[in-house]
Formats: sequence, C-alpha cells, structure tokens
Amino acid sequence: MGADKAFLEFGGQTLLDRALTVMAAVCDSVTIVGDPARFADYGPVVADVYPGCGPLAGIHAALAHSPAELNLMLAVDMPLVSGELLAFLFAAAENAGATITVPRTSNGLQPLCAVYRREFLTVAEQALRAGKYKIDAAFSAVSTHVIAAAELAGAGFSEQSFFNVNTPEDRLAAEGM
Repeated sequence: MGADKAFLEFGGQTLLDRALTVMAAVCDSVTIVGDPARFADYGPVVADVYPGCGPLAGIHAALAHSPAELNLMLAVDMPLVSGELLAFLFAAAENAGATITVPRTSNGLQPLCAVYRREFLTVAEQALRAGKYKIDAAFSAVSTHVIAAAELAGAGFSEQSFFNVNTPEDRLAAEGM
C-alpha cells in the first residue's frame, strides 16, 4: 500500500478507527496488537512477543495479555465487517465450545475475523517456537468450529464482509461495496 493500512482513510475514518468502533460495539474491552509507541493514543496496546512472525504472533500476543476466555480477533484491513457479524461469531463460539470458531468463505478460512479461546495460546506458542507461522495450520491441533459460507449467508452475512484491503485498488473497490 505504501502506507500503514491502519491509518488509511475509509468511509470518513481510518481503518483503525473503524475496526475499534465495530469491536467496541460487541466487546467488553478492545486491545490493539502492534507497536505501543505508534498506537498508544488509541487505547491499550500490546506488542508481539514474537515480532516479525506474522498474524499468528499477533493472535498469540493478544491471548497472552487477555484475561477473557473468548477472544475476538479482527484484522484492521477488513473494513466491511459489521458489529452484527461479530456478535454472530461470538454467539456461535459460545454455543460451539470449540477452541476456535472461524468463518469459511469461498476464499477459505477467515482466521483474522474469528473467535479464539485462551487455550489456543499454548498451541500458538508451540507453533511459533517451531517456526510455523501459518495460522490455520495450527487449527488441526485443537477443536475448530467452522462456520460455512452457507450458514453465514443464511444468517444474512455476505462474503463481502471479509473483504481485505491490501492495495489502493482494493480500497476503492471496498468503498464501492
């Protein structure tokens, strides 16, 4: 993108502000995983314990600092996710009792818009120490409740909700959705 995605404007606010707003609508507390110096003005921030190891390291850091049993993870570059979708994921996670509750779209699993129980911390730690950074590869070690695309659609949620903004063209496309 040529810039930090968190601070890109989208719909009159930054992607970070948008993510924080939608998370605050359904979560008792919201914490940012990132550089504490960069994000200190936005609320609680925790740094990766394993910097440079990708999103799994972010999930690990979030779980390591969270007292909650259920932890919603949301990537900052998913601006079309709604509070209703996040509430749906939380309810599904509570009912399923699985370690991970993750949506699946035609593009595959959406591990950066999913609910993780604290027990996933141990699995994430083991994977990171072994140099295995792919999130969904760690799913095989725990009980995983996958919410199929058909179930998402039946609940009124479009696959567009999970659209990632990775390029300037993606941003324009998302603004048109």
